[in-house]
Amino acid sequence: MDVQKAYFRCAYECFDRRRKQDDISQCVENCSVPVLQAQNLVEGEMAKFQERLNRSLMVCQDKYEAAKLQKRTGAMQDMESCVNLSIEDNVKSLPHLVAKLKASLAIDPTIE
Repeated sequence: MDVQKAYFRCAYECFDRRRKQDDISQCVENCSVPVLQAQNLVEGEMAKFQERLNRSLMVCQDKYEAAKLQKRTGAMQDMESCVNLSIEDNVKSLPHLVAKLKASLAIDPTIE
């Protein structure tokens, strides 16, 4: 069962006429904990991905700046190649990131 279905099922079960409004609110809030944990996990992994991409692009920028100082020809083409390679390498890591998130969230890996 996915996280959202579990949340809605849990929240639905919180609504009971015998409960006080405060109890219902507390129950629903408790149901949202796994959703918030999943959201934090995804946001954290995406932040790490973005940081890795930014670092690799900064290396390309540093190489370009050094080549400019040395007045090397083809510095711009070298930077473009470096950027393209960095992006390709990072994009290749996305399926592994998705698999990691699915495993962490107990989502069927065959679901796309």
